[in-house]
Amino acid sequence: MKNKISTSILVKEHKVGILRINDIDYISLTDLAMYDNEEKPSDTIIHWMSNISTYNYISLWEKLNNKNFNFAESREIKNNELTKSSFTLSPTRWIKRTNAIGIISTAGRYSIGTYAHPDIAFEFASWISPEFKLYLITEFQRLKKNEAYQNSIEWQANRLLSKANYIIHTDAINSIIVPTLSEEQKRYIYSEEADVLNVALFGMTAKEWRKNNPNLKGNIRDNTDLIHLIILNNLENINALLIKMKKSQSERLVILNETARNQAKLLKESKSINKIELK
Repeated sequence: MKNKISTSILVKEHKVGILRINDIDYISLTDLAMYDNEEKPSDTIIHWMSNISTYNYISLWEKLNNKNFNFAESREIKNNELTKSSFTLSPTRWIKRTNAIGIISTAGRYSIGTYAHPDIAFEFASWISPEFKLYLITEFQRLKKNEAYQNSIEWQANRLLSKANYIIHTDAINSIIVPTLSEEQKRYIYSEEADVLNVALFGMTAKEWRKNNPNLKGNIRDNTDLIHLIILNNLENINALLIKMKKSQSERLVILNETARNQAKLLKESKSINKIELK
């Protein structure tokens, strides 16, 4: 499964999306095109991709960087189609016919549109405006050098989870950060397994949280901090194991809550976690 994370930079007061897929950065051509054509950015991208100099550039890029690039199809387009006045090349057509990887089309919650590897995105920005390209390069480099970027929670999640789990599995300290269950909660059988974890960690069900926080977007997990997300990840694994052990839901709830409180104390005292600013 692809590891996909999105962020953005501001180029001449113009927001440009950055997408990282499996540690490779892609810059939004859609956002760059909106600098030139706000109403129909896709037309600008197609117009750029349909000229011969662009075609030669992106073909060479693929040749140098893509071992699965379809050279035969690329030559077919260049020799028999590119010279026709009616020729147009869209990102999806280019990707489908040549198995290109330098330009990608996405359709997700935070990353809708066309993205390209920085080598290609800078070339596109230069075609739109050399000045705009220079500003783009400057802001992209600033992002790459920024300590917050390098150490962001999202992009370093695997590293942090690994460190956190090491701490948890090599120590055992009592905690009072996670709520202690009441006798009523211990006896209550929750209909959804997700709420077993919610009550164990947050002291309330998802429905109770929404009732108490009507003005917040998302759910209880969207509005928590790194420590609780790490614990939640661990509780899911532990709960799965307890289910296989045929532990009752009420038994699991008590075990999960005690585990959550112990882990919260450990992570709160962890230096590696404290280096990151938690929301």
